[in-house]
Amino acid sequence: MQFTHEHREIQKTLKRYIDEHINPQVDEWEKAEIFPAHEVFKGLGELGLLGLTKPEAFGGAGLDYSYGMAMAETLGHIHCGGVPMAIGVQTDMATPALARFGSEELKRDFLAPAIAGDMVSCIGVSEPAAGSDVAGIKSFARKDGDDYVISGQKMWITNSLQADWMCMLVNTSEGPAHKNKSLVMVPMRENGKLVKGIEVAQKIRKIGMNSSDTGLIYFDEVRVPQRYRIGQEGAGFIYQMQQFQEERLWCAASTLESLTNCIGWTVEWAQERKLFGASLADQQWVQFKLAELKTEVESLRALTYLACERYIAGEDVTEWATMAKLKAGRLNRTVPDTCLQFWGGMGFTWENKVSRMYRDGRLASIGGGADEVMLGILAKTMGIAKRAVK
Repeated sequence: MQFTHEHREIQKTLKRYIDEHINPQVDEWEKAEIFPAHEVFKGLGELGLLGLTKPEAFGGAGLDYSYGMAMAETLGHIHCGGVPMAIGVQTDMATPALARFGSEELKRDFLAPAIAGDMVSCIGVSEPAAGSDVAGIKSFARKDGDDYVISGQKMWITNSLQADWMCMLVNTSEGPAHKNKSLVMVPMRENGKLVKGIEVAQKIRKIGMNSSDTGLIYFDEVRVPQRYRIGQEGAGFIYQMQQFQEERLWCAASTLESLTNCIGWTVEWAQERKLFGASLADQQWVQFKLAELKTEVESLRALTYLACERYIAGEDVTEWATMAKLKAGRLNRTVPDTCLQFWGGMGFTWENKVSRMYRDGRLASIGGGADEVMLGILAKTMGIAKRAVK
């Protein structure tokens, strides 16, 4: 995958916005454990950055997915992990199925405002007893006339304390687990207030990603028109699996610049840090380890770009996106951990950039499907594990 002049201009525009409007406030948002999503998203929407790959008819740019990858990579320029993740939820997790399978009405009422930055979105899949096991969700939508009446819980939901709507995976029948689910657009707020029956039960404190708000949400007889369903009833599991392809590609791409920065910061530190009459960078072990880390990151870049090329070509990239996501999760743990060691006591301080990456990066092996789930998927694509009976 080759970045063109247009890719680079998008990256320059985004990087300038980050330098002017995001990075100067990141420390404050980290302390507050939330950032002003509507304000930040509106700025990104005005620059046309929230709908690069979405239909032009609804305010998007209609570009191929390589432009979304270029944006995801540049989000690594943000000096924390929480804000990029929140943006990625809006662009690559809550909206792909809506853009691909949603009705014209749904795209007008939910997608267009999300692209413009007028609405904040979240994706409702995980539950207290069903995280990576998507088939195990219990939330249920019963039919009542022309409506669904939804009850249940969603947990670990990024953006949910501020979101205007949720793209919610919910059981809509009692059938087999892979055929009884639907994706439903659920309005969460009207005029800034929670819709009747929706409760933010808990703001979840995390060890990292502090600037990103994460909630446990209760749904008690929440009434939603059936026409708010995305696509066919019972096809939600399939739609969500397809949506995961973009989510996992985004996860991989969004780590590339941050991991590169982590190594770069550590090289600079090692060259300045003096010990035993030389610099830390003069130690061969340090040289070799940083060179090894850089090689690993560039290998991830090549894998991610290859997966993107195949996705643009219309291939099913479940295997490739899964490998990229798995590798990104592993490197998000090993790179900051190794670099932090070289920073010594400074690396163990809260304000240190590498220590923040160490805290934030740990989520990558859990969120969006744990490493073990990624390995299970790969084992099935390789033919060495049985596929689930549908």
